[in-house]
Amino acid sequence: MEEASQNLQNSPNFTNADSVSQECENLISSLPSEKDSTGKTLYNYQGSWYYPNTIQSILNFQKYFEARDTDIILASFPKSGTTWLKALAFAVVHRNKYAANLVSHPLLSDNPHNLVRFLEADLYVNNQRPDLKELSSPRLFATHMPFQTLHESLRDSPCKVVYVCRDIKDALVSRWHFIRKLVKKEYLYSNYPVEEMVEKFIKGAYSFGPFQDQVLSYLKESLVNSNPLLFMRYEEMIEKPEAQVMRLADFLGCSFTEEEKKSGTVENILELCSLSNLSNLEVNKTGTSTCGIAHHAFFRKGGVGDWKNHLTDDMAIKLDEMVEKKLQASGLKFQ
Repeated sequence: MEEASQNLQNSPNFTNADSVSQECENLISSLPSEKDSTGKTLYNYQGSWYYPNTIQSILNFQKYFEARDTDIILASFPKSGTTWLKALAFAVVHRNKYAANLVSHPLLSDNPHNLVRFLEADLYVNNQRPDLKELSSPRLFATHMPFQTLHESLRDSPCKVVYVCRDIKDALVSRWHFIRKLVKKEYLYSNYPVEEMVEKFIKGAYSFGPFQDQVLSYLKESLVNSNPLLFMRYEEMIEKPEAQVMRLADFLGCSFTEEEKKSGTVENILELCSLSNLSNLEVNKTGTSTCGIAHHAFFRKGGVGDWKNHLTDDMAIKLDEMVEKKLQASGLKFQ
């Protein structure tokens, strides 16, 4: 495990432990800890598991972030449609800035993760107080933090939060493939069996986990709405993309006009942000994102039900039962 950990091709800044303050070190020393699938140490802070640099970043964020009323926060559990949501939100919010045919759109020349940057996994990792004041409104940010941790800095702001949720089994398999992309090939099969990741998910000790706790934190908030929060389902986005993109635009306060709908603006945005389009762009085949991960690693299948090709029925049942036990009172169910 440790050998595999040392051979990560693109070790993101937020997974390291090389730039934490004394305050953060003192905090970490008091927190529960576990090893992740690559041998790195995770710590449980405010109900979720993080690497040391991520905890430092979260502390920076909670202390210094000043939310604007017009801010938009895109939240998700890792590998739940994050890249797609970033692309769609960026295209929807900024559609009046660019040509109607989208031929010169920033998404054609830059990765979605560079256009909508993570708070705790990017902006606040290496900078205690990144300069965000110069960004024009509405500012778009992203996070994998559960709502209770995010809310520390949003208490006095009516900024909008969009959360995308995906079936745990597909999120797990997507994450498994994602980690395998970041590890040298000679270590893939011996050090990253899917069974191990299933065990981690069931135990709950993995980066930004547990899944079910995070989902519930956003689901509850979407019902209470102390902050305006749109709860989206990845499977519904796949099934009815036009309806879900219009729902997103309505929530963000930039609804599509009847003229836009008739002229094909919705369809143009969906095509621009589609997996087939983004994954085939040269910019997404090369280079590294601002959070330290190779652009190509963010694109794979993007579908629904791929877990059936990798998980046994027994694994699927255990994962479903674990989630259903936590979410049964909420009414949220996965197929």
